[in-house]
Amino acid sequence: MKILLTNDDGIYAPGLAALEQQLRLLGDVTVVAPLTEQSGVGHSITYLKPLMAREVYDTENRRRGWAVEGSPADCVKLAICALMEEKPDLVVSGINSGMNAGINVLYSGTVAAAIEGAFFGVTSVAVSLEFHEAARYDIAAELAVGVIEQILAQKNATQHLYNLNIPSAALDGPAEVKIVPMATAPWGEDFQKKIDPRGRPYFWANGLQPDPPTHEETDLRALRAGHITLTPLNFDMTLRSKLEEMKKWDLGKVKC
Repeated sequence: MKILLTNDDGIYAPGLAALEQQLRLLGDVTVVAPLTEQSGVGHSITYLKPLMAREVYDTENRRRGWAVEGSPADCVKLAICALMEEKPDLVVSGINSGMNAGINVLYSGTVAAAIEGAFFGVTSVAVSLEFHEAARYDIAAELAVGVIEQILAQKNATQHLYNLNIPSAALDGPAEVKIVPMATAPWGEDFQKKIDPRGRPYFWANGLQPDPPTHEETDLRALRAGHITLTPLNFDMTLRSKLEEMKKWDLGKVKC
């Protein structure tokens, strides 16, 4: 199996290294990741300037992979179209430092990289771990690859897109995997106003995560209960039910 591994925390992120080690148990891993952290860039791509990429090595001269001066989506595009000799069988993005659940999925560079893999018809999984200063990425990587193996073993699981989140509580013992939808409740937006040393105002975003709805099982609710969550995603944003209704509209012709 040929596996493309990327992330949005950058090629030197510990979550990437831990996941690479575990994914090598499944097949041949190619790492193509951003040179610097790209958290929150969503599905941005680079097309107004050259996309720089170079192979990088660690202090013991071991190859780390390709470092790209671009977004996570750039990394997947470049890897599949130019850097890999064959299209991968699996794209994995992560392990992200911080969970990508609920409406955060729309902002996440980690999820965007997986979406880009799905564009190419490749089974793609975004992997995120609840933020903690002493996060055990090694354990999280084992859990993630265990779930990925089970995904690949299912019928009709290929050529799909999945979002996997691991709470800190799941690292302490056996954890149940919940298959749930993403929550869509908006975050409580809050901006703290500060003054810089030159007396100029600036603002620091401090969004507050919404409380999970009590009437519906979603990723936010399951994660707060200590469960690992797995959510199938779709990049087709068409609202099909509204589409059928709109076809009955009598809009007529428009003129300039």
